Amino acid sequence: MESRIDILSKLFSKSTKTLTTSINDLRDKEFSGQKLSSEEKFALSNFDKYRIKVLNSQESEEAFHEAYRKIQVIANLGDWHDFLHEDLGK
Repeated sequence: MESRIDILSKLFSKSTKTLTTSINDLRDKEFSGQKLSSEEKFALSNFDKYRIKVLNSQESEEAFHEAYRKIQVIANLGDWHDFLHEDLGK
């Protein structure tokens, strides 16, 4: 499983900053009534499982809020393709 640190590192280490479609972009697309592909739906599902797993594993309120903020960054800036791996939500 790719940890959130790995995802954040990948997100911020890209030498060329290009606009990517994020998880939140997919949510906006879905909420606006546009159809999502099966891969896009799968990525959203994996992200939701990943988010719940990470947040539920936090042992303190402070750690929970820090993890929540990091997940928000991933959802806003990370490429949705990063969530196509089956093992992310496990």
